[in-house]
Amino acid sequence: MKGLALAALPLAVLAVPMLADTGGRPEFPPAEFAPTDPARVDLGRLLFYDPILSGNEGVACATCHHPRFGTSDGMSLSLGDGAHGLGPDRVIDPDNLPEQRIPRNAPALFNLGAAQFTHMFHDGRLEADATQPHGIRTPLGESMTEGFDSVLSAQAMFPVLAPDEMAGHYSENPISRAVRMGQLSLPGGAWEQIAARVEAVPEYRARFDAVLGVGAPIHFTDISNMMAEFINAEWRADDSPFDRYLAGQDALSDAEMHGMDLFYGEAGCAGCHTGLFQTDHQFHSIAMVQIGPGKAARFETHARDEGRMRVTGNPEDAFAFRTPSLRNVTLTAPYGHDGAYATLESVIRHHLDPVGSLYSYDRSQAILADLPGADDWRILDDPAEMAAIAASNDLPPIELSDGQVADLMAFLGALTDAAGAAGRLGVPETVPSGLPVDR
Repeated sequence: MKGLALAALPLAVLAVPMLADTGGRPEFPPAEFAPTDPARVDLGRLLFYDPILSGNEGVACATCHHPRFGTSDGMSLSLGDGAHGLGPDRVIDPDNLPEQRIPRNAPALFNLGAAQFTHMFHDGRLEADATQPHGIRTPLGESMTEGFDSVLSAQAMFPVLAPDEMAGHYSENPISRAVRMGQLSLPGGAWEQIAARVEAVPEYRARFDAVLGVGAPIHFTDISNMMAEFINAEWRADDSPFDRYLAGQDALSDAEMHGMDLFYGEAGCAGCHTGLFQTDHQFHSIAMVQIGPGKAARFETHARDEGRMRVTGNPEDAFAFRTPSLRNVTLTAPYGHDGAYATLESVIRHHLDPVGSLYSYDRSQAILADLPGADDWRILDDPAEMAAIAASNDLPPIELSDGQVADLMAFLGALTDAAGAAGRLGVPETVPSGLPVDR
């Protein structure tokens, strides 16, 4: 999640329970990553980059989560089905015009295989929950959780069922028609159709034989489990200069050290960005700007995006979004749950005065592809909506000098793991379906 939640909170809240000072260096419990199998990882890699999973076979998971853009896509709000190209170069298809932008920014994928990441999406609507029969809670219900190895695997069910992301416009292909009729995990439904497509490709059939057993049926959950294992292995990012500093090396510059002292001290960032991955995995309202259509229910076209409240129904959660991890944050612009801020400095400065920044927002910060008819500024142009966002803010103003902001940015740069950012296996030249790969 990409909205940097610097926590200028009261001193009682600034305590960081998991942070201990040993020899001047912070200590954290170690990361716990699930083990991976090379054959499953390689299969997941091919599936991740293959458009065969989308209704019209034109959009892959990698379309909006590409290593070139820090496992996002460099856009404030993506264009899924109905567009061509990669990142900011993506343009609409005039013969299959997208109905709207995807309402939230494509989140980065770094370290999602770690056990600490138990909530997925900006509002956490998919989460690990031991009280549920299959250990996962989702708004799609218990019947949609069986067979997934993890919440990271289960999150793959949402894009393939979303018309604007991967399924396609209602009624234009068999998968989108199944989605429209509510036939998702049922026999003959969208998941089964996707799995049948994959199974019909000889190389995929052979690769699944190797990991599941010869002739074992391929389910959609098997596909998503392979992709989750790939993401876990490919974008593990815990070997940054900061990690080497934690291990006892002199790996940080003076500016980075000053920034770290601010981060864990005066600036109060660690009130929310705590732990090894700089996130408390909780939800906070910081008066973040809303652009674009907003997260809407099915058949709605526009909505105020009330964030976590859409999940809990609790008015106190209005406009609250998940604290993003800051690993590789310098690579994942634009920032915020809807990518409203184009630069890291601009989103840091939003945190210094959230309400003031909301009302003085510079619309040129938004990185949006041309989409005729898009009403991107509806919330910004509505005084009542703006007042509601402002009233939800939990983050008091804080004053930092330009030099202190620069030092914070230096420290955030020290959270970059170059190998984790690039990915261990990289983008495949081809995929078994023979469909084009976004490179």
